[in-house]
Order: sequence, then C-alpha cells, then structure tokens
Amino acid sequence: SLLVVGPNGAGKTTLLRMLATTLTPTSGDLKVYGVRPEDDLMGVRRRLGLVSHRTHLYDDLTASELLAVTASIGGFSRDPHRDASLLGRVGLSLRGPDVIRGFSAGMRKRLSFARLLLQDPDIVLLDEPYGQLDVAGIEFVDGLIQELIESRKTLVMSTHQVDRGARLLKQGLVLTSGRMRWVGPAAEAPDALAEAMAR
Repeated sequence: SLLVVGPNGAGKTTLLRMLATTLTPTSGDLKVYGVRPEDDLMGVRRRLGLVSHRTHLYDDLTASELLAVTASIGGFSRDPHRDASLLGRVGLSLRGPDVIRGFSAGMRKRLSFARLLLQDPDIVLLDEPYGQLDVAGIEFVDGLIQELIESRKTLVMSTHQVDRGARLLKQGLVLTSGRMRWVGPAAEAPDALAEAMAR
C-alpha cells in the first residue's frame, strides 16, 4: 500500500489519473502487471478501481440501478441480493430504490465505494477518499482500507489527511511540483512532507 502526499498542485491527482488510465503520460512508460494500457486498455482497466473526490455517478439512476449498470459494464451477472449486500456494507441499506440525484455528498461517496467493491479490482486507487465525509464516514473509510489491505489488494491513496494515511498504509511518497521528493515508510511521511514544504 502506498500513501501519496504533497501540497496542492503537487501532482497527486494527476498521478492517480495516469495510474487509472484516464490520463495519458506525456513521457515515460506506464505498465499495469506488465501490460501497457495502449495494448489492452479494457483488460488493464478491469484490474483497476478508482474512487476520487469527484464521484462520477449517474444522477438519474437509483443506487440499485447504478450497481446493476456497473455489473453489466464489468461483465458480472446481475445479482440484486449482492447489490443489496454491498449497499448495506457501505451504510446505504435502505437507499437502493432512491434516485442518486437526491443523495448528499457523503452518501454519494459511500455509493462510490459500493461500486468499487462490486468491481473487486486488484489495484485500488483512492484520491481524497475522506472528502465530504462526517466522522462516521471517515471511520468507515478507515475500516474499508484495512479490509482491502488484508485482502491483499494493491492500494494507492492520495490524501491531505497525512497522519491518518500514515497510520494505515505501508509506504509513503512525497510529491512537490510533479516530482518525487521522498520515498520511505508511510509512518515517516508527515515529517518528510513538512521537511519538503519547508525547503
């Protein structure tokens, strides 16, 4: 697991978007499990899951319909019982028939996590996963991150909640102005970030 930290504009979201294959690198070579996205884009994307500060949900669908569409796109069978279980897991058990347009920002974030769990990717990319969440939501994300790590997912997270990420993840990376400034244990990332910003 990797914690990515840095000041605003450091390139954290850009890095995660490149890893998610939604942004093409201007130089260098990106491979996911040895495969370049341009050689097998859909195959690579099936192994990736991204939850970002922009939830990108279909506002006119219900929560249950969103999961059904996600399953269809991903080539999974339709399973209302599985979808209901996922909604319960993220704290939205009674919201399946509700239209997403009426969801609060926190509910939308929780639904994004339900979609991620349905996709069951090998690599989980989290861009500011704590944004728009209350205390209960933040604790939910902490628990989910621990579950994903225990299930041996590769996890890359960018967050301004550096201390929280440092407690949960294994490795740390400090970015400033689009460049790597430090790599080491995540527990040391808060001090490394403070030092990098003081320069």
